[in-house]
Amino acid sequence: MSSARFDASASLLPPELEPGIDQRWSTWPASSPTQRGPLPHPDWLVTSAGAWDTELGVVKTGKEADVHLIERAVPGTTGVLLAAKRYRSTHHSDFHRSGSYEEGRTMRNTRDARAVGRKSSYGRSVAAGHWAVSEFDALCRAWRAGVPVPYPVQVSETEVLMEFIGDGRTAAPRLAQSRLHGEELTDAFTQVVAILEAFARAGFAHGDLSPYNLLDHDGRIVVIDLPQIVDVAANPQGLDFLYRDVVNVSTWFARRGCDNDPEDVFAHLVGVMW
Repeated sequence: MSSARFDASASLLPPELEPGIDQRWSTWPASSPTQRGPLPHPDWLVTSAGAWDTELGVVKTGKEADVHLIERAVPGTTGVLLAAKRYRSTHHSDFHRSGSYEEGRTMRNTRDARAVGRKSSYGRSVAAGHWAVSEFDALCRAWRAGVPVPYPVQVSETEVLMEFIGDGRTAAPRLAQSRLHGEELTDAFTQVVAILEAFARAGFAHGDLSPYNLLDHDGRIVVIDLPQIVDVAANPQGLDFLYRDVVNVSTWFARRGCDNDPEDVFAHLVGVMW
């Protein structure tokens, strides 16, 4: 990645204080308020124009995006670890059933919308940025609604920066990796239902909820991967997405010996929503 510079006095710095390989100036100063996470910003957030972003490696690779680990810090000080989710801008593969997810949404720029529909090179680039903004907006809405998600730090073109959920440089495991069974999973199931309730109160469904996008961070369940979040009222298939979310997680818990009734959970969520 190229190193963008946002501090006008940076040219006066000696070479040893310039970002090195796999580093860049923090992108925070160049972002607008609408590209930054909800207020109040967490105390741990580094907002100094003199901070650098240092690449520390890849956390996860995926079909549509890769997640990288970066450290944002002012040189010589302790910084903060962030997850940088970067959507691919070339040869981008749309999400499965993305047309269904997009019902009820509109793309403001009609030229961009046509390019995305034609899947041209420009359209692929627009789509990557569209999914990045969609995920950032979804994280912001979820955060404000009290859903346990990584704090959304900022969005820039095809990159979403968010709180890194893990210990040290090790990412929290996915719920699907858990070795717990039966009653040991009761607390996790209760948390997942509370997550579904928080989405429902806000009028949304995750749209693709499963044990693979739920992190277990020392017993606290955190939701990730939200670009396809569905407005249940605006999307004609909204309730279908909500029901599928319930069945996906309920089935996994049942297979692990944690008995539950997905129909009861779904009925409860519909009651919460309306």
